[in-house]
Amino acid sequence: MNKRIFACTLLLLNGLLMSNPSAATEEPKYEVIKSEGAFEIRRYKPMLIAETEVQGDMDEASRKGFRLIADYIFGNNQRPDSADEAKIAMTAPVTVQPQAVKIAMTAPVSAQPVAGATNMQTADKWRVHFVMPSQYTLATIAKPKNDAVKLKEVPGKYFVVLAYSGLNGVAKVQEKTNETLEWTRQNGLEITGIPQLARYDPPWTLPMFRRNEIMVEVATPKQ
Repeated sequence: MNKRIFACTLLLLNGLLMSNPSAATEEPKYEVIKSEGAFEIRRYKPMLIAETEVQGDMDEASRKGFRLIADYIFGNNQRPDSADEAKIAMTAPVTVQPQAVKIAMTAPVSAQPVAGATNMQTADKWRVHFVMPSQYTLATIAKPKNDAVKLKEVPGKYFVVLAYSGLNGVAKVQEKTNETLEWTRQNGLEITGIPQLARYDPPWTLPMFRRNEIMVEVATPKQ
């Protein structure tokens, strides 16, 4: 492992552990349009994200992506107005999203509403992203020195979100993804994006206290 990335990851984890619990971690801003049990339809405001694409299964990709973006926010960057580095505050959640799937030779080929990338168990390429603190814009935030990390402005969007607690084995994530897709279809919503897994807590958080979400982008709901 790159020594800088390893050191930055340790600093990040230590910072989360030792941080003042009264100082809330910033999260993306949204409005709840509809709530039904554990499901919500949310309208998110525009946001700025740092993202990277990595290979591997869900757990491996999560670790790789986390290290790369942690390296960026802890100083492997350059301020837009000088040659100095900047420290960027950690936000929540950390989100992973499959970008491709392995298809067995015997499997039928079918068209899926989200480009076929709904199977978390067979995906081998993932997009990992952190939402940047709301104080920044693309013009004012420090730029990554590692080309593997990209900054991107994301417009306001609607998501169906299923919240749950516990550990995130890939089978459980797939089960929750299927539940979210089914609820979305039953409510007559048009799916426009690939499901995402959002995790809000550091790895030492007890399973019953962990906050996880499956997020599925949808078109603007009909009134």
